[in-house]
Amino acid sequence: MKLVKALSILFLLVSCGSDDTPEPIESNILSEVIEGSAFEVGAVIACAASDVNTVSQVNVYFYPENNATNFKLYETVSVDVNPNDFSNYTLVDIIDTSFFNGFLRQYSRVIDTEKWLIVTYNLGEDIKISNPIRSKQFSKASVFNQTITINQNTSTMPLFSWENDLVGDNAIYFQIVSDINDTVLSATYTFESNFQYYNTSNVVLNVTEGIPPDFMVNEAYNFTLMDVSEDNWVNVLTLNESFIVE
Repeated sequence: MKLVKALSILFLLVSCGSDDTPEPIESNILSEVIEGSAFEVGAVIACAASDVNTVSQVNVYFYPENNATNFKLYETVSVDVNPNDFSNYTLVDIIDTSFFNGFLRQYSRVIDTEKWLIVTYNLGEDIKISNPIRSKQFSKASVFNQTITINQNTSTMPLFSWENDLVGDNAIYFQIVSDINDTVLSATYTFESNFQYYNTSNVVLNVTEGIPPDFMVNEAYNFTLMDVSEDNWVNVLTLNESFIVE
């Protein structure tokens, strides 16, 4: 009888122990992360630029859609790989930060070699994936001294213009108009080297949230410009060019 009880207790302990199934280890390889999941390539707007103060630092900017979660950054070992093969991308252990009060998000890190980068996030059950970003912090560092011309002949609708393709390799321009508190009023893309607030006749992509407010005369605002290449590197970055509305 004692033997039966002992065997029963042993069976109970073994049964309980069998429930402690180890949690599956999540892969750090992008191709494995998206395996079996619904995903969309080119669905995250993202680019990268040099840092104005640190030569080897790369700042990756991306636009998160409403309700996006689980932001991640992946990178290759070098640029000498196929950028469209997701098995070449490994997760980077880094936390994103707010940029323009969260309208954009940003990753900043020092990278000792040029790489391909990809940003992903979840939207519902889907994984959204950016196009590959080619870092060029050494071979073509971002330029920060472009002149912005502001024509205010039309009251409260300044026309911003700049030299076209200043350092070559331009594919598109991204413009942000913000107030002095970094609240984004408009965010637009153009192929042309000019943008008028708020005239969308030459805008090819508009990520402005809601209807932009009218400018207030004699108030200060900021203009930010990114000259972006086809491989999503920011050739020229003009941050917060200040102006007074006339």
